[in-house]
Amino acid sequence: MTIEPGRPTHHGRGCSVLEEDVLAALWENAPFPKLPFDAPAEMRDLVVDVESPKRVYTIHRASRRHNLQVLIDRFVFQLRCGCGSNSCCETTCFTYRKRAAGKSPVRRYNPSSARTLAVYLASQDNPESRLCPYLQPSNRPSDAIAPLHLGPKHPSTKERVRARLSPLKNHSSGHPSPARSPSLSNGQIRHAEKDATRSSPRTAQTTVRTADTSSVPIQITEKPVGKTDYRSFAAAVFGTVAFKMLEWLAPNNIEALSERMETSGAPTKPSTRSQTSQSSDDISGQLAATWGVSRDHNGAQVPTGRRTNGHNGSYPEIATIVNTTELHTSSSTDRPAEELTTWSPELKRKSSAKIRTSSGSQAPKVVVEPIMDLADDMLFSLPDGTIKSTVRPPARRSPSQSHREHSSDNSIEHQSSRQADPKHVMSNRPQQIDGFEDTSSSSMETRSISLRSEKSCNEASSEPASELDSYLPQSLSRLNPEAVNFLCDVLQEDATTERHMLEPPIIGDSLRRHAGRRKSWKRKRRTHLAYPRNLKYEWKLFIEQSIFHVLSDPQALLDSFTTHDGVVDSQAVWYCMLRLTRVAPHLVFDSLWIALASLFVPPRSLQTARPHTAKVFSTSQRSFSNAEAASLMSICFHALIAAAPLVTDSRQLLDMSRTRSRGLSLTSAGAVTGHHTLLSLQYEDAFTDDMALRLARRLLTAILTRRNFDELIDLDLDLVENAKEPDVIETFLSQIEPSMQSSMRFTKMERSIHEKRIPILLLDWARTVMIQEWTGKPEVPGDGPFGGALLLMTAMYHKRQALLLGDVHFRFEFFGDRMDSVDMPVSWLSFTSTRQKTHLLEFPFMFQSTSLVTYFRAINFSMMSHSYEEATSLQLRIRMITEPGSLVTELHQRSALEDLLRTPASKFLILNIRRDDILADAFDQLWRREERELTRPLKIHLGEDSGEEGYDYGGVQQEFFRLAIAEALDPDYGAFTVDSRTRMTWFQPGSLQPEWKYELIGLLVSLAVYNGLTLPVTFPKALYHKLLGEPVTELHHIADGWPDLASGLTNLLEWNESDGAVEDVFVVTYEFSTTMLGQPVSRQMDPSQRESWPQPSLYPTATPLSADNPTDAPAVTGDNRSAYVSDYIRYLTDVSVAPQYEAFARGFRTCLHPKSLTLLTPSLLQSIVEGTQEIDIMELRRVARYSGWDANHRTIRDFWHVVKRFDDRMRRKLLEFVTSSDRLPVGGAAHIQFVIQKNGEEEGEGARLPTAYTCYGHLLLPEYHDRDVLRERLSMALENAEGFGFA
Repeated sequence: MTIEPGRPTHHGRGCSVLEEDVLAALWENAPFPKLPFDAPAEMRDLVVDVESPKRVYTIHRASRRHNLQVLIDRFVFQLRCGCGSNSCCETTCFTYRKRAAGKSPVRRYNPSSARTLAVYLASQDNPESRLCPYLQPSNRPSDAIAPLHLGPKHPSTKERVRARLSPLKNHSSGHPSPARSPSLSNGQIRHAEKDATRSSPRTAQTTVRTADTSSVPIQITEKPVGKTDYRSFAAAVFGTVAFKMLEWLAPNNIEALSERMETSGAPTKPSTRSQTSQSSDDISGQLAATWGVSRDHNGAQVPTGRRTNGHNGSYPEIATIVNTTELHTSSSTDRPAEELTTWSPELKRKSSAKIRTSSGSQAPKVVVEPIMDLADDMLFSLPDGTIKSTVRPPARRSPSQSHREHSSDNSIEHQSSRQADPKHVMSNRPQQIDGFEDTSSSSMETRSISLRSEKSCNEASSEPASELDSYLPQSLSRLNPEAVNFLCDVLQEDATTERHMLEPPIIGDSLRRHAGRRKSWKRKRRTHLAYPRNLKYEWKLFIEQSIFHVLSDPQALLDSFTTHDGVVDSQAVWYCMLRLTRVAPHLVFDSLWIALASLFVPPRSLQTARPHTAKVFSTSQRSFSNAEAASLMSICFHALIAAAPLVTDSRQLLDMSRTRSRGLSLTSAGAVTGHHTLLSLQYEDAFTDDMALRLARRLLTAILTRRNFDELIDLDLDLVENAKEPDVIETFLSQIEPSMQSSMRFTKMERSIHEKRIPILLLDWARTVMIQEWTGKPEVPGDGPFGGALLLMTAMYHKRQALLLGDVHFRFEFFGDRMDSVDMPVSWLSFTSTRQKTHLLEFPFMFQSTSLVTYFRAINFSMMSHSYEEATSLQLRIRMITEPGSLVTELHQRSALEDLLRTPASKFLILNIRRDDILADAFDQLWRREERELTRPLKIHLGEDSGEEGYDYGGVQQEFFRLAIAEALDPDYGAFTVDSRTRMTWFQPGSLQPEWKYELIGLLVSLAVYNGLTLPVTFPKALYHKLLGEPVTELHHIADGWPDLASGLTNLLEWNESDGAVEDVFVVTYEFSTTMLGQPVSRQMDPSQRESWPQPSLYPTATPLSADNPTDAPAVTGDNRSAYVSDYIRYLTDVSVAPQYEAFARGFRTCLHPKSLTLLTPSLLQSIVEGTQEIDIMELRRVARYSGWDANHRTIRDFWHVVKRFDDRMRRKLLEFVTSSDRLPVGGAAHIQFVIQKNGEEEGEGARLPTAYTCYGHLLLPEYHDRDVLRERLSMALENAEGFGFA
């Protein structure tokens, strides 16, 4: 069963804090999104309160980061220390490695290698499954902190001068100094910190500030451990501080470093909450908050930091950790608002929301970090009179703004002097919010703020609200096109979108669409005023929460993006996802990934019928029906499709799809397409996005899981029939078929390109996942994402006509180009597919036609080689027995033994054929042959009784099959009929020829295909459908063999009865008629049973078959015309010729492996049997070779000039004259040998005719001095060629 196993959550080594405690701590500290006061009135009806902490986006984001870091910590411990259990079977566990090595020495991973592997393992899907189940928590700190050294840091002279000057500047400007006033301006602090950073490039001074404003500089350095390989990419990346912090800030390591900090001589000031002592959690929080980046005497980066009033500064490239609950003298509610200090921003890369847990014997305490992210790091002024709504955001500056701040100290000081004035608060903020710009972190205490004034609140709503409603976070309950347009427009206008690599980066006015004539939503704002940045942040929080709340809830997804009857509006959903993925792509993909977890819950009917399955599957979540699951899949797939670059040309879509099917990002000019390099790189960015690939893998796994649920239901006999649901893939594909009209306003061209975009990009995502999951072997997983991708592509291939797809869309050359074309198909013959393992050749539609023909012939050649080697070995053993001096001494016994063993010891299948009785001789010599004889290499001796000489290197075989098949299919022979218009050959209904002759004719065709020869036959495609086991039920299956009949039946189906009743216009009865022995024979068709067609009797006194023709057959009407067409096709291709076809099919399958036939399609099998009748002279000239001639010789130029003007009949005669076949094999002229050899010089009218070595494909052409003579002599040779001989 393909499920995502529910494993216990691992919170880290030495951690005993329950998940509820973590969520409770985050609930107290996370910013709460609220609907801004200037929201449109239409939006307020969709707003709901969020009561579950797990449904708050900021809490979800923080807990996810915490789980990742704890998971890495456990993997490091597993890799370096192991579990210590003798039953361990996890290959990455050190205990298993030590036991598997036996007495051999085992090298323990060093910290850098363990960190590298741990990050990789934690980044995989379902990483908990790779944790050792015997791994026990440990309270010991890891070895990663052993090189760290803590000690006091003495400030430099410049830092001491700036520390003295800064209070004077504030005092002279009318502002209190930092030591006395908690409202030090952000600009001054930022200015001082930047100067200090520039003045000390090797070390960074960090300051710990307690409640009484005392500060102690702390320096943390890392001692060099061993030698560093600077050429190693892994060491350069995973040896940086950013990755080392993953281990340094683990709970046990924080506690150990806190103790070392106490003993290092760095004084700490206890808070008023505990004057006598401070818990290890408080010290851990202080230590974590004081870390930044410094360098030791060797230049290595080490963590240092700055702490101001309980909050830290910022650090390049690393996550910031702050204890917001244990390190303050009092909470924000214990002091008035005017006493709250402002924060001290400092330039950094990113502040990450994380949570940390304490360890030890004391009661568990939760250490929570500020819940901030890249897009949240913005500076905002805090108005007086705030309520608990959101946590203040840090600032973000654009590159231009940062440049101005660095280049102009006076400007910064001027801004700092005006920070206290509320009128200038917003004017001092950066003008751009970008997720990847340098940011400034907060240094004020955690408290509740509101980003709108009380006046704004009163203006927004006059209705009273309960205390609980004002406290709970808010979100939209569902989304619609108007809401999506509004939310995305707000993020784009405020420049608060998530930074991404998708194209186009934003959706402009030309791409915006609306639903019907509804009015677009707008914010309530005055256009002449600059929009406040605090409201921008409030909008950002609310929009992110709304997107997460809706997209991560499967029921909210269905309510938002499905119609009342549960159908997904494909183009409308794609447009909504296009807009959402251009403002917050990773949020969208992660939320949808969470929603897909509901698809792994088994249906309720399965849980009820099989009580024991409730122990395997979690039933806490709601189970969805297949129809609902299909809608959820459709929504998620539309999000992935919307992530691709917006291409408006269907040819470009196909070109890019063909490029990616080869596993390429770019192609050389003209190799595949002429697409632009930029578009190829944009495709690569979209299809390599980690979050999108993660969503695609879960989607494909869910497809296979739902199919397995259906199989379990089918196997359960106790379930009633109505408990079975429609197939989830069929339901999903029906929703993307191009038949639904969109509810949004799109042009006809946009609808047309959308119908082609959806299935093509769907295949591209399936291919992308398969490439990511492939291990390089033809045996591939039958479950998981790879199996789901195969299942999806197979279902789409079967519905390719409804999806407007062709066979070329499913080609996947990536696999065919990387596997052996001989060994791979041969090994496949002995492979048995299971639910867990399957073979790529089980899905032949992914391979090119030429590759499939190569695999088919490789299998035949392998069988032929095996038979030849078996006979050779037996012949050698027989010779050893019968040679003189062996055990058999009597001559008579030796001769008798040789006669008995002649058949099994023969290396070849040899046929001696006379020209005047080819078919009879072939039947006589093939009758009752053993299968092992028929699979040996074929040798034909044709016409040797009349003096013909020829070596069979392929040409004689080709001549034999051409003559034998022509005689067997002759209508005068009585076995087949030939259509006078199309020249198609079909079985004669009620033929007098016995069935064994049909079987031998089928054997002749099988021998030709087995030996790689083409035949001069033309069968309708319906025959090849039947030979491959495919049903013949559609009109296009018989269109090539019976075009007039197919046209008439099509007119019958498409007739509009408003122009007249069907029975009056067509006057057709419900019966099938044909001609047998010159007599019309009809039988009424009965769809309820399979009837046998009457066969003629050999006795002349028998009753004629026409005597039983029906006289009262019902008429075909408008109600039964569809059934009539289906029954007529069935009688034409099956019932009327059943005995003849069955005998022919038995003979056809004699020499061919049943598995090898599954590689072929009807069209491909037809090409293998019949070859290609169209001969391209230019292609033939390109592959021709010359012996004794030069390609630019006058005679050669005259030859191709003459041949180019031949009609089709003469071209076929030329090809037959040289190769014994008038048709090209599969693949064209490149697969034949066509050599023009010089045969002397000829002049005058008595010049010799051209001749040919048909066995070798050589044309012997004399040198003619006149083009007209060449034309005349060549035409005469082609018209009178017959027989074999040597020139």
